[in-house]
Amino acid sequence: MSIDDEMWDSGRSARVPLSFRLDLPRTLGNFRYGAYDPAYAVDEQGIWRAMGTPSGDVTLCSAVAGSELVVRVWGPGASWALERVEALHGLRDDPTEFQPRDQIIVELHRRFAGVRFARTDAVLESLVPAILSQKITGQEALASWRQLLLRFGSPAPGPRRMRVPPSAAVLRSLSDADWHRIGVDRAHRATVRLAAARAQSLEALSARDACDAAAAMQSIRGIGVWTAAEVAERAWGSADHPSFGDYHIASSVGVALTGAPVDDARMAELLEPYRPHRGRVVRLIELAGIAAARRGPRRTIPNFRDI
Repeated sequence: MSIDDEMWDSGRSARVPLSFRLDLPRTLGNFRYGAYDPAYAVDEQGIWRAMGTPSGDVTLCSAVAGSELVVRVWGPGASWALERVEALHGLRDDPTEFQPRDQIIVELHRRFAGVRFARTDAVLESLVPAILSQKITGQEALASWRQLLLRFGSPAPGPRRMRVPPSAAVLRSLSDADWHRIGVDRAHRATVRLAAARAQSLEALSARDACDAAAAMQSIRGIGVWTAAEVAERAWGSADHPSFGDYHIASSVGVALTGAPVDDARMAELLEPYRPHRGRVVRLIELAGIAAARRGPRRTIPNFRDI
């Protein structure tokens, strides 16, 4: 995709020296919700993200050039993003005290040495896609997220056509018919509405410890351990929040560490010695593509818009 030179030049930029080889695609890939996420893109300029901030919308284009992280930003949220450029790209994550106990984790930690946990402080923006992903297929969730942004998100600032996720006010304004058209059922939209109604309190949690904040999030009906962990990993950059309750993760961890699938209780036992890096272990296993063999038919995906 071509970029307008004049618009590109209108952006502000920052260059951050790197003391290690940052794996930017895998670090930021945690914020991509599907190949066609309107808020995330990759091209020859770098990795693009569109997001909302307390100061307004912002678009970031990030790339590694030699031993530097180069970031260009557009929009009213530009200053906010530049002030947090290190956290937004995982440079505040310090894995030096991580001591793998299992040989496979030793190997994966070496293989994916440049992967970090980035922190956005954008609680609601991480919470909404997590809610949409509860107890349904990834294909369904990603399709709904894409339609939510295309229909109700705002145009991203800067030279690339992208969409910023809808604000809490927009989410509160959506009707049942709006949610129905993008394939979101009653239970999921009810939880999103509750979260949007408490957006100010949720965003204030970013000043608290990730563990305390994850527990506080669960006071909202429909938000459980799995959803809170997904948000803690992204909004707080937590490396210690594995997603208990996930359909696949416990099996993958079991296969990697014991050679056979396990349940959540056994996964908790296996990961406990890795605290406060339990989520880091899970991330490494996921990046390696380790998973239990699939058995049985896949779930049929309903089309709520035809109901």
